[in-house]
Amino acid sequence: MTAQETNIPVCTREELEEMVQRWLQANRDAEKAGDWTKYLGPMYTKDAVYGWNIGPNEEFVANGRQEICDIALGYQMKGFEEWEYPYHDIIIDEKRGTVIGFWKQRAPYKRPDGSYYEIAGIGGSWFEYAGNFQWKWQRDFFDLGNAKAMFFELAGAGLLEPVVKQKIHAQASGKLLPGHRKLRPDLSTREKARNFLAMVRIAMTGK
Repeated sequence: MTAQETNIPVCTREELEEMVQRWLQANRDAEKAGDWTKYLGPMYTKDAVYGWNIGPNEEFVANGRQEICDIALGYQMKGFEEWEYPYHDIIIDEKRGTVIGFWKQRAPYKRPDGSYYEIAGIGGSWFEYAGNFQWKWQRDFFDLGNAKAMFFELAGAGLLEPVVKQKIHAQASGKLLPGHRKLRPDLSTREKARNFLAMVRIAMTGK
């Protein structure tokens, strides 16, 4: 019988609140140093899983603390050392041992009007607590359409780091970046053309 079935908390409220405070401080330290692996890596269990979705047919998944450090906090963060990811709201459920944190993705550059380049929409992370002040898993979510729009804007302003350009080039060439995987086989060119033409017809005729 699980904690949810018996309504017994998997940890105390105080313990989970302390975990959140430790996590937020580790994030601040990581941003200041530009090193997420050093500060965040120890806060995952050895068998933790960290992932996020990248559109309708692709996901990123890092299995285990080593992959999380090497790929999620290492490779994926290259080129974003000066970015900030401030949390602005936290939801804690000690009965399930879960936390949802909402954050922003803010580039270290400003537009001519003085506003920061920042991904619009909702972004955040969903965590499950494992005890011992470590996460069992983490699932990120963000507005992919707004993320793409901002990267186009940064590209036009000449503000993308060389390593980020290399990643974009690899993706455009059809390569899967480390940790990325397809959820199912890609549609054929014929299927893509059929779907596109069907949408054009609907947009033009409403049928």
